[in-house]
Amino acid sequence: MSLIQYYGTGKRKSSIARVFLRTGKGEITLFVNKRTRNFEDYFSLESYKLTVRQPLMLTETESKFDIFLRVEGGGVRAQADAIRLGISRALLEFNRELKPALKAAGLLTRDSRIKERKKYGLLGARKAPQYHKR
Repeated sequence: MSLIQYYGTGKRKSSIARVFLRTGKGEITLFVNKRTRNFEDYFSLESYKLTVRQPLMLTETESKFDIFLRVEGGGVRAQADAIRLGISRALLEFNRELKPALKAAGLLTRDSRIKERKKYGLLGARKAPQYHKR
């Protein structure tokens, strides 16, 4: 028996999510920073869980796939957004006809905002030391 799986990569800030969709009944296996975590416990806020499941609910494929997630770096919010992008891209690999629906919902757009680097002579990226005239 050959294993059919679809792959997608999602990124947000410094978080990287590798998503594998395999035919199944909707189970989610989560590896965060090389450790197995319970999906329901790790994403404690309901909004994070909805963010992750959004592409599946939109395309009505929630119970068709088991999802294997490998996530590294970033915070919980950025990880949830990275997973959402990864799932969307994996769904495209499964069926290209889902693209218009996913694109219209804005789920295929990579959020390019990242942390700005610190500059020399400043205290942070933009914060300057206090100015004094005398």
